[in-house]
Amino acid sequence: MILLDVNGKKYKVDVAPDVPLLWVIREQVGLTGTKFGCGMALCGACTVLIDGEAQRSCQFPVKDAEGKKITTIEGIGVTPAGKALEDAWITDDVPQCGYCQSGQIVQAAALLKDKPKPSDADIDAVMSGNLCRCGTYQRIRGAIHKAAESMEKGGTP
Repeated sequence: MILLDVNGKKYKVDVAPDVPLLWVIREQVGLTGTKFGCGMALCGACTVLIDGEAQRSCQFPVKDAEGKKITTIEGIGVTPAGKALEDAWITDDVPQCGYCQSGQIVQAAALLKDKPKPSDADIDAVMSGNLCRCGTYQRIRGAIHKAAESMEKGGTP
């Protein structure tokens, strides 16, 4: 049995220790917002926060997540950055198909935690590993800036 802390809730899961965290989150925990994209940690669709750091869950063994705080897209809105990002994403109508957006938002939340006022170059450097087939990169960048401004003002976009 492996004990996980996902979005502040404890889960005991009976899985092999090398199973990717993505599949445990989706199939054992039942949170399906974290998406499977490439399975090789290249696209970012499976991004979650582990102890506040963005990680690709498709290649992260569940045994390495034990004892750490895991935040998925379902739990991201409880953080100031996550709430500001979710609001900005809606206000700016960022997604087209939406498949990559949970990974994009989680990655952006990690960025804003480390750089509350990111430049375009900061955003591009951190977000470049999160792929969007629809090509909404300009809207993603704009929403991140909007969320950062909102957080600076202490409100929502």
